[in-house]
Amino acid sequence: MATHALDVGLADFEQQVIEESRSRPVVVDFWAPWCGPCKSLKPILEKLAEEYGGKFLLAKVNADENQELSAQFAVRGIPAVKAVVKGEVVDEFSGALPESAVREWLDKLIPSPAETLRVQAAEKLASGDAAGALQILAEASKLDPQNEWVRLDAAEVLITLGQNGEAQRLLDSLKGEAASDTRMMQLKLKLDLAASAGSGADERELQSRIEANENDLEARLKLANHYAAVEKYPPALDQLLEIIQRDRGFEDDVGRKTMLNLFTLLGSDPLVSEYRRKLSSALN
Repeated sequence: MATHALDVGLADFEQQVIEESRSRPVVVDFWAPWCGPCKSLKPILEKLAEEYGGKFLLAKVNADENQELSAQFAVRGIPAVKAVVKGEVVDEFSGALPESAVREWLDKLIPSPAETLRVQAAEKLASGDAAGALQILAEASKLDPQNEWVRLDAAEVLITLGQNGEAQRLLDSLKGEAASDTRMMQLKLKLDLAASAGSGADERELQSRIEANENDLEARLKLANHYAAVEKYPPALDQLLEIIQRDRGFEDDVGRKTMLNLFTLLGSDPLVSEYRRKLSSALN
């Protein structure tokens, strides 16, 4: 007897689907006895429900007997399969798919053990334990070596630990969706800033150069890179504004371009809005 699949109707839908979906995904299969494709898909779903061992619950709804539910979930034809997570439909498909396609669909729905470890690693990093986060991500990588998001997370942790060379290697290895993620660009910018800051003079020397010559734009740029590398963003942006105001064309408009890079790095930080206004004023 199936232990991870059951027939559901209007009377118990709230409990068996909506409430259950708060602890694990629920796959709702709208079917009918007269539907030929339903007869092909239903045993595939039942088999996979057992094979996945409780990672999701299969709820089978007879569409003819539960027309109110069919209308509520906008079922236009059957079989119609809806994935419910935390009370909301997050994905769906219609028609009888082959087992391989259904399995692929389920794998996107159900977090892998590596994804669970990613969450744990993020919590470690947020608490200040970067070394612990890196150890957890190493375990995640063993479980799922092809998971590029694990590598992206690891690169971020390595930058926090100052292991920039290893972080760069991981970022260079990314080829899929992670390679075009906004965080990928932000981490590369951090590495570029760290490299620029590391190759320049120290903060005190650069400040002395600027005090001696306010138009020493090279010193201002190096100081801006230094501030950005240590996450002192307001003084970094102030130095870049000075460069723009004193010589817009310096090093091919490097002041403006570097500010835009920092805006990307900062994302939704309120500083972005503030300094976008200042940049606009400086350019007018």
